[in-house]
Amino acid sequence: MIISPSWFNGLVDEVEARARFGAARVARLATVDEFGRPHLVPVTFAVDGDTVSFAIDHKPKRTTNLRRLRNIAADDRVCLLVDHYDDDWSQLWWVRADGRARIVEDDDVSDAHEARERALARLAERYRQYRDRPPQGPVVLITVESWTGWSYAGL
Repeated sequence: MIISPSWFNGLVDEVEARARFGAARVARLATVDEFGRPHLVPVTFAVDGDTVSFAIDHKPKRTTNLRRLRNIAADDRVCLLVDHYDDDWSQLWWVRADGRARIVEDDDVSDAHEARERALARLAERYRQYRDRPPQGPVVLITVESWTGWSYAGL
């Protein structure tokens, strides 16, 4: 479902929004901490219906106590943004997915474990690096509640 004000021309319908989102290679994940301070970080991701997932992988990080995970634990509301910029502004577009996130650890024995495994398989389909070295850390599953998109061309 796309939720946008009526003055917002250039809307992208939900089918197009999902297609553009799914074709993107990287998204920006927005979270807030317990004090309401925003945090933004790029993530590689996979889409499965209304679920977007990303994994904590082997890329170098300063700590395993990642702010994005602490923020999600404090407030599960998240936003993902993918976009395309071009100096020819008629090519500009963006798609936003707003939803609720859940952290699933490797040793989770709930029904989320199956969803975690499915997410890892989808990530491996999209990114060679995950085939070569599967993530061992947590997987974040985001249930998308709304898809919003805009395109200069209004596609």
